[in-house]
Amino acid sequence: MTKPMKLELTWTGKEKRTRLEQRILLEDETLSYRVAVTEISGQGNLLDEDAEAVTQPTFDNRVVYGDNLLAIKALEPEFAKKFRCIYVDPPYNTGQAMPDYDDGVEHSLWLSLMRERFEGLKTLLRNDGVFLCQLNDEEMAYAKVLLDEVFGRSNFLNHVTVRMKQTAGASGGGEDKRLKKNTEHILIYAKDKTGVDGFKKFNDVYDEEDLFDVIEDMRAEGKSWKYTRVLVDLGKRKFFTRTEDGSGDPIDVYIHDQVIIKPITALASEEGITERECYVKYFDRIFRDTNAQSSIRTRVMEVASGHGDFFSIDYVPRSGRRKGQKVTLYYKGVNCDLIAWLSDVAVKKRDRIVKLEKAGTYWEGFPLNNLTKEGGVLFPKGKKPEALLRRVLELCTDPGDWVLDTFAGSGTTGAVAHKMRRQWVMVELGPHCHTHIVPRLKRVIDSQDTGGITKSVGWTGGGGFRFMRLAPSLLKRDKWDNWIINPDYNAEMLAEAVCGHMGFTYAPNASHFWQHGYSTETDFIYITTGSLSHDQLRTLSNDVGAERSLLICCKAYMADTDAFSNLTLKKIPKSILGKCEWDHDDYSFSINVLEESEVNEVLEHIDVE
Repeated sequence: MTKPMKLELTWTGKEKRTRLEQRILLEDETLSYRVAVTEISGQGNLLDEDAEAVTQPTFDNRVVYGDNLLAIKALEPEFAKKFRCIYVDPPYNTGQAMPDYDDGVEHSLWLSLMRERFEGLKTLLRNDGVFLCQLNDEEMAYAKVLLDEVFGRSNFLNHVTVRMKQTAGASGGGEDKRLKKNTEHILIYAKDKTGVDGFKKFNDVYDEEDLFDVIEDMRAEGKSWKYTRVLVDLGKRKFFTRTEDGSGDPIDVYIHDQVIIKPITALASEEGITERECYVKYFDRIFRDTNAQSSIRTRVMEVASGHGDFFSIDYVPRSGRRKGQKVTLYYKGVNCDLIAWLSDVAVKKRDRIVKLEKAGTYWEGFPLNNLTKEGGVLFPKGKKPEALLRRVLELCTDPGDWVLDTFAGSGTTGAVAHKMRRQWVMVELGPHCHTHIVPRLKRVIDSQDTGGITKSVGWTGGGGFRFMRLAPSLLKRDKWDNWIINPDYNAEMLAEAVCGHMGFTYAPNASHFWQHGYSTETDFIYITTGSLSHDQLRTLSNDVGAERSLLICCKAYMADTDAFSNLTLKKIPKSILGKCEWDHDDYSFSINVLEESEVNEVLEHIDVE
């Protein structure tokens, strides 16, 4: 039977795969930063007068300095399947040199480099997690096909278009033969869209639009705006009867007498105010009626029909956003049409009313003019607005969730996640990790960053982060070109690194010096640079016992390997030499990732084009 053809994107060098070393992460405590503060309890609004003061735990966030492909691999032991949201804003491959990135990588190289990162990031994503990649139109279409291959086309969620530049001005934004570029793209994928523990839905996030702009647009299109009446007076409310919902829970029905309802235009005329002023003044009482079918409305009609023309009910919903809360609904007319309030779909902000629309796939309204000032760091060609990252995290995460950005740039993702009480990890290799990211996060923690989303989310400071560096390669060549264990490694670093390479979880046991890690409850690993004698191995075998097993990684041993059935012995570095590429520190966006022959093939192709 012929194997079906696979639909995929191909490019020069696709078959060349990296064999990454499992590096360990080392904390640089001189750059880590933590403060203990008292903040207001609750998920978000620190301005809630009823909230109680509690001590906030120190955040275990991470800034990782180093090559992001090696860092992705290094994060696996602790963070595999842990991130609820991964957002990346990689180099756009524009061919224009940037001060902080090599952003002119040839097309095939860009695809090879991104494929390795996408696959690693997928490993770190929770089953119900969401991956977002922001790009411009240079590589977006190719990235979509590549991500279909990595995540599966069935796990594609949305393609969002983001307005990232102003359109005013006649310069054309530097384009001579093309249209001005004022949008970018975010490709969104689920790790698992259909599984039982997979992605369920985005959180409800709303766009804001001036209500009167909406009304004018609808009128211009000949459409009818429904919220045009004011419930001036609810009249006298009297208990009428009790009925039950479909679950048998009570519904108390009330009848109203002397209800006063007036059109907005008439009320505005009576009071000598404009229609806009009337909307603002009576915002909480403006309504429309709807005959949408529901089981609750049917129950009300059954008991109230013929007994009046305005009713209200009190009941406790079993589901929905007001589950378990006492709810009052109003009905009018012989058909018991439901009263729908303007305040359910709009918000009053002083003398302005904004209508709420569920977020779609076109995003705009982010503060772009003063973007360079956000966070107190200059990053003119790569910084994203804090409001944009807020939208991303509101859609995809809840407080306490882990968020990852492996192209951290100026640190916007971490700053926003921190202010929104998410836990975060950011990875960056450039010098701006020290000059931009660390100072920016310190200002956030110390409540010295008053810009961006600070006020809108009620952030008042606190928390902290750990500054991590990638350890050097475990093996390196000596002056005779032999592979040896890196002299920079101490015993603890060596044990952790070898655990990773041998597939063990690093977990030193204080009671048993030979338990450096485990693979199961009864299978352990011991790492030492010493040479073990027969007597030493016999002592270890007796201590391990018949019910457990121990892998020993050592420099040398002098014993019959079959003498101890519960011990397995391997020599280092020989036993790990073939596991990966050693002493390779740079997988960044550099032409050197391809062999010289492959580079020449690429360049010849470019010349032909």
